[in-house]
Formats: sequence, C-alpha cells, structure tokens
Amino acid sequence: MPFSKGRRIVGALALVAAVFGLLLLAPEVANAKPNWTLDPANSTLTYQSVKKNTIVETNKIRNLSGTLTSDGAAKVTFDLNSVDTGIDLRNVRMRFLFFETFKFPTAEVTAKVDPAAFADLATKRRMSAHIPFRLSLHGVDKDLEANVVVTMITDSMVSIASEAPVAVHVEDFGLLPNIEKLQQAANVSSIVPTASVSFDFVFTADGAKPAATPAVAAPADAGPVATDAGKTSFSDDECLNRFEVLSRTGAVYFRPASARLDEKSRPLLAEVVGVVGKCPKLKVEVSGHTDSDGSPTANKNLSERRAKAVADAIIAAGIPSAQITASGYGEEKPVAPNDTPKNKALNRRIEFSATPLAN
Repeated sequence: MPFSKGRRIVGALALVAAVFGLLLLAPEVANAKPNWTLDPANSTLTYQSVKKNTIVETNKIRNLSGTLTSDGAAKVTFDLNSVDTGIDLRNVRMRFLFFETFKFPTAEVTAKVDPAAFADLATKRRMSAHIPFRLSLHGVDKDLEANVVVTMITDSMVSIASEAPVAVHVEDFGLLPNIEKLQQAANVSSIVPTASVSFDFVFTADGAKPAATPAVAAPADAGPVATDAGKTSFSDDECLNRFEVLSRTGAVYFRPASARLDEKSRPLLAEVVGVVGKCPKLKVEVSGHTDSDGSPTANKNLSERRAKAVADAIIAAGIPSAQITASGYGEEKPVAPNDTPKNKALNRRIEFSATPLAN
C-alpha cells in the first residue's frame, strides 16, 4: 500500500507541482499588475496509487506554497513531510522510505509562461492550456508538461486545476529503489509504478481584500497540517512508528570494516535525534547488525562498535545519555539470507527500538 502510494505520490507531486506552477502564471496574465500567492487553505493536491493490481488508494500532500510574479515566473513548493494517507505509520513510511525527506524535504516546480496566452482570461473567465514546467524532486530535475483549466473565480481569485488525472512515472526521479523499501516494510507487492495526480490550486492577488463570504469551499481535510517539525512531543505510538521506519532506511553509513561514521549519515542521524528528543519517556536502544562474512566474534565486535558510534553521535547532539543504550548482535539476527550482495547489505544495518524508561 505505501509503495504504491509512494510511487504514485511522487509522480503525482511531480506532475501536480508542475501544473501548479504553470497555472499560477495564468492568473498573473489575466491581471498583469499584481503578483499572486497560493491560498493553501483552499488548494488541494491528491494522488492515487494502485496495489495488488486492483486496490486504489487516494492520498494528499497537505502543505503547499507558491507565488506567481507579474512577469510570469511561477514557483511552487510542496512540503513532502505533509504527506497525508490517513494513518500515521503509512505517512512515516512515505516520508522516510519513499521520499527520504531527511535528505529531500520538499519538491519544487518552476515555470515561465507567455502572458499573451492568457490575455482573454479576464473576459472568458475560463480557459484551457497546455503548459511546460520543470519539477525538482528527490534531487532530480525533469521537464514535463500538463493540460490545465484556469478559472477566474473573482477578479482577485483564480483556480488552476488539472483537466484530467496526470500519470507520472516515478522511475524518472530515481525512486524505484525506494518502492522496494516500502514493499518490504508494508509486506505489499504488485505495485503499479505510475501515479495519477489531480489538483485544484487557488491563487489570490496580493493586496486583494478578503471576500466577506468564502468564494471557495474546500474539503474538511484540505489545507495545511502540523508536521513533525512543529510538534513538541510524540505519543508513544508515534514514537514507535518512527523508530521502526527509521530502522529501515539503510541511511546510516560506515567506512568498510570500520565503525567510523560516514558524513552521509548526518541527515538521518539528525532526524533520529529529533525523534528521540520528542519521546522523552522512552529509552532507545541502538543496535548494530552485520552480514555473515568473517568470524562471528569479529562481526559481533564490529556491530558493537558501530552501535556505540551511533549512540555517541546522538548523545553528542544533546540527548541525555540515560535515554540511549548501544548493543551489537553481529550476524545473529539477519533480515535476509546471506546469499547475495544485496541481501548481505540488508543485514548490515543499524536499528532503533524503544521501551519505557524506568521510574
């Protein structure tokens, strides 16, 4: 379920973002003087994913922002940490395993359109357009295009909506390997590697007076949501969900046969520190694991040193030492057979688990 969602979400985001940015330009064309700003409370971005060939799921990206300048330059940003599947564990899987928000927290769409193409929008009130845009997602920039419908709701409010669901291929953004992580975490297969994205973005002219009666009635579950960054603490279930998923990222790196942390580990460890700090009632065990190459004794020793290196890094970031322990299990707890390089890599890992702190 999460994989399919992840895949589709990425595609959806990419396409929606692109369309969004381009459409933003349309309002500007109608009134060449003002700049325009996205109204996040009345704007929606949804994506559909398919798992097991027939099960369709619809989810959203909730936190959106965007601007359209008077010269036709559009820029729209999607907060990938605001993925909303309706279930916290699925949200966390999408964030950490699919989008890898600890490295790529946002997606961005930029576009430039000719104002002349929308010269009649003020009088026609509704126009269709085919617009090109650039989507930046997961460290990849790709030029795309989409069909959109631009509607003048009022002289100072414009809606930019998808004319039809847009299909996006997530492999274009280097996200196919992350689908496999989602699949393993949720025990789901047969995921369609394409996302169908729909959107309705509402922009208001800067400086416009707010309408006495809302011109747009957004769904109850639309609009911005609080993300982890805005929370001061997590419930026990939220803590456990995050530790479980962070353990599956495979984003803690060491030098070969060494317990020295690689600089590439910093983004994930910073996320771990943030979660631990918001779970003060839980004691967190950092556990190290290896593949079966080498002697069991050497592997256990290496896993202990790696777990301690991670625990020391977390404590150095300000987490109380009483809240962190480190253990090494060597090759004792494999998650895959040690028969291929890929499976061995899965067994070489750092995991995080939590239990209540003793009073």
